[in-house]
Amino acid sequence: MNNKRILYPIIIALVLCLGMIIGSYMSISTQKNDTESFDNTQSSYDKLNAILNLLDQSYVDNIDRNKLTEDVLPEILSNLDPHSTYIPASEVEEANEDLEGSFSGIGVQFNIQNDTVVIVDVIAGGPSEKLGVRPGDRIVEVGDSSFTGSKINNNKVVKTLRGEKGTKVRIGIKRNNVKQLIHFNITRGDIPVNGVDITYMLNGNTGYIKVSRFGANTYQEFVTELMILKKQGCKNYIIDLRNNSGGYLSAVIQMVNEFLDKNQLIVYTEGRSYRREDAVADGTGKFTSVNVCVLINEWSASASEIFAGAIQDQDRGWIVGRRSFGKGLVQQQIPLTDGSEIHLTIARYYTPSGRCIQKPYKQGKIEDYEKEIEDRYNKGEFFAQDSIIASDSLKYSTLKGRSVYGGGGVTPDFFVAQDTSIFTKFYMDLFNTGVLYDFAFKYADNHRNELSKYKDWKNLQQYLKTSNYWTDFVIYVDSKKVIYTKDDLSKSKESIENMLQAYICRNILGDKGFYPIINQKDKTLEKAIQVVETEIE
Repeated sequence: MNNKRILYPIIIALVLCLGMIIGSYMSISTQKNDTESFDNTQSSYDKLNAILNLLDQSYVDNIDRNKLTEDVLPEILSNLDPHSTYIPASEVEEANEDLEGSFSGIGVQFNIQNDTVVIVDVIAGGPSEKLGVRPGDRIVEVGDSSFTGSKINNNKVVKTLRGEKGTKVRIGIKRNNVKQLIHFNITRGDIPVNGVDITYMLNGNTGYIKVSRFGANTYQEFVTELMILKKQGCKNYIIDLRNNSGGYLSAVIQMVNEFLDKNQLIVYTEGRSYRREDAVADGTGKFTSVNVCVLINEWSASASEIFAGAIQDQDRGWIVGRRSFGKGLVQQQIPLTDGSEIHLTIARYYTPSGRCIQKPYKQGKIEDYEKEIEDRYNKGEFFAQDSIIASDSLKYSTLKGRSVYGGGGVTPDFFVAQDTSIFTKFYMDLFNTGVLYDFAFKYADNHRNELSKYKDWKNLQQYLKTSNYWTDFVIYVDSKKVIYTKDDLSKSKESIENMLQAYICRNILGDKGFYPIINQKDKTLEKAIQVVETEIE
């Protein structure tokens, strides 16, 4: 009986919500391929509506339909595939803003230190910069109220500082060496969300582009940066898509188009109710003859895999790194009448050779799907290419006849194992406890005046090498009671120094100070430079 008491409410809730979804949200607007009539299942809808009416008339208690819907909808979709999701109306804007190209706010990046909001960077051209807000400033008041203490967290700060364009927010700033608070009345404005983090020349012939997302403005950013590199004499282009989880299909198609000849296939999509649709190069690409190398890892997914798969299958360049995530499912954003959204999987995408790189999954087994990357690590795939299992039944050929495989991500042409030589327990403790990041921020904040004199990462890094930051770091580590041996310190010192210099520079110069330094010890990037500059055939 106890099991029945638990099961019956769940069944009722599921049926109720299915009825509500189908009955109340039939006004959904869909893409051109989603035109299949619902008539063939009308009898099922009648049954659901009958049950819903019965519950309305006869159920012992009143039913909060809205709450049931919000509680159960995610559960319903979780029993489909790992990427079909329900987004409540209250979360839609936040869920989409990373890809939309901009959001409305005051234009600062912040960190929370000792229950205080510390401005790490000020967005160039944004509302705060125009009024004179500086990195290192501390926001201690919003409106007429204090804005410090243990209740201050990232979500609260974001909700407070962001808002509708044109609205105002008054903040009180505590600035070093200034006794009185400085108040700013800031009018919120559009803050760009960049898809390209950094672009710079690695040497006289090879350029580097880090793409973190495929958003609404990423293609235009990407082309602009490509042209800048070209003017600087770039002949070899390394495109870093590591940890890029994807984004808009249209953006990646436009970006790949720059490297392919007319009528070359980029990607195609196809689903049960979604007819095949090919995306081909239109012949307008301006970089069809340059050398290209793409960096991927286990967190490169979706649009990143489309990019890498097209470059690989068309033998247009080389893929370096570790096997990508394996997300080959296409989601359509379906708005519902209450402002919420369903991101529904409607098709699979296929690389030019015909590969579907979606890794296997079982419906309703999301936890197993999410643990798959961990399983790769445990099986040794991060450290040896031989650990990647390729099935001959999923074997395909590139344009020039090289063998590639589907069924679970893009396997790189050149595998680079994760570097374990520095992974002492001490090294991992520094990261897991946040000690390294905290020290880097505090050091940058305490020495901001002298560090801010350097506008170039090379000069700033050179200055750091002559400073006492390492001695200060060891003292700070000891104060945090992080346990280590002299051997630990010796084994990991070079890598830790590189990380410290990179993060200190990030707190002064942003990403343009971070990536050029962190990349100095990047073995995957080292391999990519070798590959792209020797033009291996």
